[in-house]
Amino acid sequence: MPQDDELGEAAILLAVTNEPDDPKIILTKRAEHLASHAGEVAFPGGKWERGDADLLETALRETQEEIDLSPDQVDVIASMPASQTRHSMRVRPYVGLVSSESVLTANPDELDAVFHVPLRYFLDQTNLTVERFVGPDYSLRMPCYVYQGYRIWGFSLVVLVEFLNLTLDADIQLRYPDKISLRPEVD
Repeated sequence: MPQDDELGEAAILLAVTNEPDDPKIILTKRAEHLASHAGEVAFPGGKWERGDADLLETALRETQEEIDLSPDQVDVIASMPASQTRHSMRVRPYVGLVSSESVLTANPDELDAVFHVPLRYFLDQTNLTVERFVGPDYSLRMPCYVYQGYRIWGFSLVVLVEFLNLTLDADIQLRYPDKISLRPEVD
């Protein structure tokens, strides 16, 4: 159960298609019209609400709201350690297998896209690059994957790499800046 504090907690679903020869990770692109994290790539998920029995229910509820994937279509196989975002939100990732035949639809109120990335793409460390990210209060050079125009970085990248390292011994090393290093660059 989430702790009762001011920041709250969230949960995400790291959904992997059940294709033995070419599993894929399901990711979303947040809608550009959102007030926070607009246009960023993320895993389906969101904040815990009082009606949720636990954080797993949060992850599954939010996934259904965002990409129309029913909880009964997800075979949850693990939870990962909770991590904190740079804004101190605690997030618990859950790993679930889903059918590659699942029809996923991005909720336009929350998302611009839902897409699949082959797991093998992330395991090829030559695909890990560094790019500049600019927002209203930052300009940073950060590690990321770029797949078909989608930039996977920040907290989503950290969770993804932790998953790959824990489950597949990928040994991917990120140089992810700490909070002090997240100050804007000066041009």
